[in-house]
Amino acid sequence: MAQPSASSLNIKATIVSVLILATFLFAWHLGTAGVATTQKLDPEYAKLMGATATQGKSAMPGPIEVGAKIWEHLKDPFYDRGTNDKGLGIQLAYSIGRVALGYLLAVAVAIPLGFLIGMSPLMSRALDPFIQVMKPISPLAWMPLALYTIKDSGMSAIFVIFICSLWPMLINTAFGVASVRKEWLNVAKTLELGPARTALSVILPAAAPTIFTGMRISIGIAWLVIVAAEMLVGGTGIGYFVWNEWNNLSITNVITAILAIGLVGMALDQLMARLQKSVSYAD
Repeated sequence: MAQPSASSLNIKATIVSVLILATFLFAWHLGTAGVATTQKLDPEYAKLMGATATQGKSAMPGPIEVGAKIWEHLKDPFYDRGTNDKGLGIQLAYSIGRVALGYLLAVAVAIPLGFLIGMSPLMSRALDPFIQVMKPISPLAWMPLALYTIKDSGMSAIFVIFICSLWPMLINTAFGVASVRKEWLNVAKTLELGPARTALSVILPAAAPTIFTGMRISIGIAWLVIVAAEMLVGGTGIGYFVWNEWNNLSITNVITAILAIGLVGMALDQLMARLQKSVSYAD
């Protein structure tokens, strides 16, 4: 039986994806249309917000409301009207900047250390207990300690990104380096290549696909963690935006932010996937 071509498969997959999205949006619209609830607000909070103690509102905004809100954000994504009123583009930019800085710091530490562990059985055995103890610790568990020592919420969030990004890259780099074929290393010895040149000319190209796998895993974890970290530290960022809009009872903005988080996460993953594919090779 003939296998479908790649282009034919892509077209069919796109059609199925569109049908799934349309079905979801239709079900969402039916589930929210004409449904209203009565929400009781704390009297002091209601007075502060200029609302009545009991307000009628829909239980969940529908896709049309969310679409209108998304368009509103897209028209002016970088507005700045004060501390708690910044555009979605500004909030995403702060979060992406923190992720980029923490992630690059992790790359600078994880890849050289991974090479050392992968090339040296002694260092591998010596450092393995520390890695196994540190790796399972939740990144957010570091936040109180980071805030206490660094005393800056933005830098503390970057430190947490660094910690959570470190381990997948370190482990994958060490595994990739240790898995390089012995024949290739023997050829390097025959050619009398030094350790540094062997690492750059032989080991790095061979281990690159595995290293980029770890980097791809790390960027996904980093983007997950920054949202939670910004909810804790406040100030700016997409995580703080979600929490602030929840406090303002703007579920439409919360859903909009969730969609933005998902789209940025997908873009970061696809970027790393393309980089990974560019260094992959066939045996």
